[in-house]
Amino acid sequence: MTATFQSYSLIFKQASGTSRGILQQKDTWFIILEHEGKRGYGECGMFRGLSADDRPDFEEKLQWTCNNIHLGLKVLLEELQEFPSIQFGLEMAFRSIESDDAFNLFPSKFTRGEDGIPINGLVWMGDKQFMKQQISDKIAQGFRCIKMKIGAIDFDTELGLLQSIRGEFSEGDIQLRVDANGAFNPNEALEKLKRLSDLDLHSIEQPIKQGQFQEMARLCNETPLPIALDEELIGVFSVTKKQELLQTIQPQYIILKPTLVGGFKGSNEWIDIATKNAIGYWITSALESNIGLNAIAQWTYSLESDMYQGLGTGSLFTNNFDSPLQVKNGTLRYEQNKNWNLNL
Repeated sequence: MTATFQSYSLIFKQASGTSRGILQQKDTWFIILEHEGKRGYGECGMFRGLSADDRPDFEEKLQWTCNNIHLGLKVLLEELQEFPSIQFGLEMAFRSIESDDAFNLFPSKFTRGEDGIPINGLVWMGDKQFMKQQISDKIAQGFRCIKMKIGAIDFDTELGLLQSIRGEFSEGDIQLRVDANGAFNPNEALEKLKRLSDLDLHSIEQPIKQGQFQEMARLCNETPLPIALDEELIGVFSVTKKQELLQTIQPQYIILKPTLVGGFKGSNEWIDIATKNAIGYWITSALESNIGLNAIAQWTYSLESDMYQGLGTGSLFTNNFDSPLQVKNGTLRYEQNKNWNLNL
């Protein structure tokens, strides 16, 4: 078996606002395996400024991985513990080359086009009018769960936007989630959570910056609004450390981005610990191309979760790869009459 990698820049259709600034493009990398006429594809979607493996030696490690592909998946995953996005790319690529169809990694009703995955509609940060328009569009498109990123504009303005949604749509009509991306100061976070809780929100992601374990544990204990950990999970590699983190903070939910937490293996470790501690979870993509999103979606369906998942990012880019993945009426579906077009 031989392995090569290549980089690719995904271009946003419109600049997307996050608490880490405005995103106009997203770099990603692909591992391509070849063996006896077959090809396997894996995506290493390292996220600059966020991933634990955003390191100067990232591409050097990718090359090392390709040079040592003969070591096999198990050994490589152990060697690459500090490079979660490469771990995920490898898991994907090996599953791809071992499958009859390089893109049907977890055969199911989903991949047969018989069932969809309920997903949230993502509303990006921006001025009030821009965010209001996005909310209206998502509701018109049939989404029953909306996730709104907050923390970039004035809190009262964001609160007003959420109040305007609740004025038209009850909790039974639309599930509302917010993601603060660590924007709140620990001293004012609880008061803000109390104000948000009046709006019948489902949850808030990462109200304060990661790494403040005692403050986050206090918030999770006192909050009137369920808290979901996201960035907090990044860079926590060993099962022991994962147990320690969840038992210390005791959040209501965790959010798993396989690219950022070590792929299927790393995500399953978090799920096992969370389940034992009565902590809920859902899965979210991390701005991968359709190749990575496809793997995440198929694996997510296999979990048989009844939560809304965060898998609606495939349509954000002008140069994503044509694929069977389609968003329809607030669900992600795998359309049998659509084909892959890689251009790799």
